[in-house]
Amino acid sequence: MNKVIVIVGPTAVGKTKLSIELAKKYDGEIINADSTQVYKNMDIATAKVTKDEMEGISHHLLDIKDIDEIYTVYDFQKDCRKKIEEIQKKGKTPIIVGGTGLYIKAALYDYKFNEESNSNEYNDLSTEKLFEMLKKVDPNTEIHPNNRKRIVRSLNYYNENNEPMSLKEKSEHLLYDVVVIGLTTDRDILYSKINDRVDIMMESGLINEAKKIYDTNIKSKAVLTPIGYKELFPYFENNSSLEECINKIKQNSRRYAKRQYTWFKNQMSVNWFTTNYNDFNKTVLEIEKFIDSNLHN
Repeated sequence: MNKVIVIVGPTAVGKTKLSIELAKKYDGEIINADSTQVYKNMDIATAKVTKDEMEGISHHLLDIKDIDEIYTVYDFQKDCRKKIEEIQKKGKTPIIVGGTGLYIKAALYDYKFNEESNSNEYNDLSTEKLFEMLKKVDPNTEIHPNNRKRIVRSLNYYNENNEPMSLKEKSEHLLYDVVVIGLTTDRDILYSKINDRVDIMMESGLINEAKKIYDTNIKSKAVLTPIGYKELFPYFENNSSLEECINKIKQNSRRYAKRQYTWFKNQMSVNWFTTNYNDFNKTVLEIEKFIDSNLHN
């Protein structure tokens, strides 16, 4: 099997579980495509796969950086393509799993990047001001005016490459034979699952994990990007109650899931399947049947 399997979708929809089952079926190895899971000691809030959940399946690009290190989409593109090649040379199936759409698209499509040395966070400027700056250099940008993270990335890309990111994002040439599987579910069910997952994270020790990160006093992109750490900082500083912080984690997680859906539906050709939470094996069998039919195309 020369195909690359890609599993996408929002948080709490079953991507990890599906990836393990498909790896067993298609003799696969899994490549992480979540921008927050590349960092060490950030396990609970990022919903990083555990050793038990791996079931002996090889996983790549997890825990490869410290939280004070910079890891860019350029780095992921390079590392992911290298892993795809290594896995295929062994006669195995690369299975890319994650919710960071730009990382996945950069690895699979003919995107040209220069190495990013410009990592300005523009902390002294408002998101509104940054969006004004972006519109001047990239009038065709489709980035939402409130999506500060992508606005900053686009400004840095322009300063680095002297061309707008919107031109780069037009590339639709796939470098691999890919089948993209997306997991989805009813919005109310998803939001309930997200809320439940946050409660489980709290029971699993999220406060202790977040406090260790807070105590490092490192406020890097790695620390401030994931949902689940920065939201607890006001609690450690006695500025908010624990309940307020937990509700903020849930709210931000729900909003992020909505953005993930929007991105994948607009940016990639995805074959969507509804997660059956009551009998997940039915979802797995449905997807395996679809992949098997694709192998003959």
